[in-house]
Amino acid sequence: MNARSVSRRAFLGTAGAGALAATVALGTDALAHPPGAGAAVPKGLDAAVPFEGAHQAGIVTPVQDRLLFASFDVVSDDRTALVQMLKDWTSAARRMAAGEMIGTDNDDLVAPPDDTGEAQDLGPQSLTLTFGFGTSLFDRADDPFGIAARKPDALAPMPAFARDEIRPEMSEGDLAIQSCANDPTVAFHAIRDLARIGRGVVALRWSQQGFGRTSVTDTNQVTPRNLMGFKDGTNNIVVEDTGALDDHVWVGPKDDPDWMRGGSYLVTRRIRMMLEIWDRSTLSDQELTFGRNKGEGAPLGAHEEHDAVNLKATKDGALLIPENAHIRLAAPAANDGVRILRRGFSFTDGIDPVTNQLDAGLFFIAYQRDPRTGFIPVQRHLATDALNEYIRHESTGTFACPPGVGAKGFVGETLFD
Repeated sequence: MNARSVSRRAFLGTAGAGALAATVALGTDALAHPPGAGAAVPKGLDAAVPFEGAHQAGIVTPVQDRLLFASFDVVSDDRTALVQMLKDWTSAARRMAAGEMIGTDNDDLVAPPDDTGEAQDLGPQSLTLTFGFGTSLFDRADDPFGIAARKPDALAPMPAFARDEIRPEMSEGDLAIQSCANDPTVAFHAIRDLARIGRGVVALRWSQQGFGRTSVTDTNQVTPRNLMGFKDGTNNIVVEDTGALDDHVWVGPKDDPDWMRGGSYLVTRRIRMMLEIWDRSTLSDQELTFGRNKGEGAPLGAHEEHDAVNLKATKDGALLIPENAHIRLAAPAANDGVRILRRGFSFTDGIDPVTNQLDAGLFFIAYQRDPRTGFIPVQRHLATDALNEYIRHESTGTFACPPGVGAKGFVGETLFD
């Protein structure tokens, strides 16, 4: 969903929810498997994730099955209206995370209902809604929201990297919402209704669907495979490792600015995979590209997926894991100990009309204490990655995700207080 001009944004401001529905309709129809009206929610999928807490949900929450990520442009310069929208978003998010309908006026026949209704019978489905603020919100002319001086140094436009093919119309944004759930209709419903609530204050800029998590965030999850068929995120930070979370994910108690303490910085990248080229590569080439075997997911030279990565292992005088293998270049040992929390998703958006090839890949999501010491140096180190032959970075986003809220708080209150 792109906001290419003022007139386009104005249109979205009056019809954002409907436009979003049109954008994701095919994907939702293809992925959804909701029960009929009044049917029981499938067992194991009806758990509610608490919305309130010291940190926002959706960061260390066990990764769900579905994603709808949405970026918004703020189309109003009214600070009071923006703060009220954030309060309304928070109220609606609390109810949706609990599996409840938004508002109470859903039976008034002479007024639009408070809730669009498509998720009414589906339960919470582990819905989490994670909110972030983009750099452009702080950089507006004349500082209408009075927040320019509170912009974090860590929140800066993403630098250009080797072989980037970034499309500005589907990158960045003033506000972002990550909606994750175990049912695509529930994830879609949340973004649709929040866009409707924000009409006149925000307009949808772009969105991205995701299916099939590509990482683990707790020790109970089995490592998934990406669309290239390889296990992904084997050595990801997990919720049980609180020390790593404090060191690498959460903004610390002495970090600046103070309003971000307990929050985290979100980086997104839409990474298209050239699957037709990849599918013509030999198994040996594929394994050397990643530095893992495809079946078990073990590092080359090892036997099990979680065996230690030995970057010094050789055979006949040659490195078992090549110098340009992805696992080598991304390893903390090769990046001064840098770690990030990944929770990305696979995506497929039909056929590229230019190449007539699949438009599919990875919607990369990473949380970190500071992108300047997290994602950015790691990505620079990946400039010689053998995987670059098969991927294209087409979209980017950086957002400051503030801490969680209490029972009477709202998302962003630490910034606007």
